[in-house]
Amino acid sequence: MAIEHDNLKISVSRQCDLLGLGRSSLYYRPDRDESYNEHLMQLIDEQYTKTPFYGVPRMTVSLRHKGHLVNPKRIRRLMRKMGLEAIYPRSKRDLSLPDKAHKKYPYLLKGLEIVRPDQVWATDITYIRMYRGWVYLTAIMDWFSRYVIAWELSLTLEADFCVTALERALATDCPEIFNSDQGSQFTSETFTGVLAEAGIAISMDGVGRAFDNIFVERLWRTVKYEDVYLHDYETPAEVQLGLGRYFEFYNNERPHQSLDYRTPAEVYRAGRIVTPDDADYNGSERFAAAAVTPAALRAPSVTAAST
Repeated sequence: MAIEHDNLKISVSRQCDLLGLGRSSLYYRPDRDESYNEHLMQLIDEQYTKTPFYGVPRMTVSLRHKGHLVNPKRIRRLMRKMGLEAIYPRSKRDLSLPDKAHKKYPYLLKGLEIVRPDQVWATDITYIRMYRGWVYLTAIMDWFSRYVIAWELSLTLEADFCVTALERALATDCPEIFNSDQGSQFTSETFTGVLAEAGIAISMDGVGRAFDNIFVERLWRTVKYEDVYLHDYETPAEVQLGLGRYFEFYNNERPHQSLDYRTPAEVYRAGRIVTPDDADYNGSERFAAAAVTPAALRAPSVTAAST
């Protein structure tokens, strides 16, 4: 039996009493299926990757143009949940949030000419969407060659997966400078301690300087458009397998325009091979051997990613 709001003889309150209903239940409206929010987040992800300078107002308008009746409050909440904020010359809310208790290091790359592999490595974190939910990706890149040295997936934003990627990368060689943002994963003692023990100079992006680590930001855009958006990965295990294939292709087969259409592996390998006559020769041939090893062979085997 339905409540008759226009019944003049029996009040709504009395009808509720007769039916054993709470008055508040009349005004309850169930929340939209959470899958709709996830769909909106996928659209936000795509638009943000294309136009990272879109803030809440522009993102709201963009989604409205696509037929979604959303308001700024909702878009702000979803963007915060995703760790996104428009890229301006000001503080940017990132996936790797800073920890005030951790030591910060100066930015060492301003005006520095990058002329050889292993001179500067850089890292960052991004999110990878699945059909339902998200996983997080970190990668370590050589700035000179754009070669992805190591990468790692995680279901959480704890520092462990960043440290694992770093240790995997350092198994090949050590850079002179290692650059990151000021996120807590990279300022943690477990992460910086590995760098310090290896004698590597630590560089960190300035607050609000979103383009200090621009090469890794460009890598994320490439990975998403050329792989993630072309596949509806359903599980972390599928993401891991798919990215493993993609990074091997990216390093060893994909011509890079800024490298005169050579592959990152070609540039990385050519710059790292040394002879006994070179001052930096260390009595081994690990430079050449490490360079030809596809990054996918050093990809993660995260047990959590099998779920």
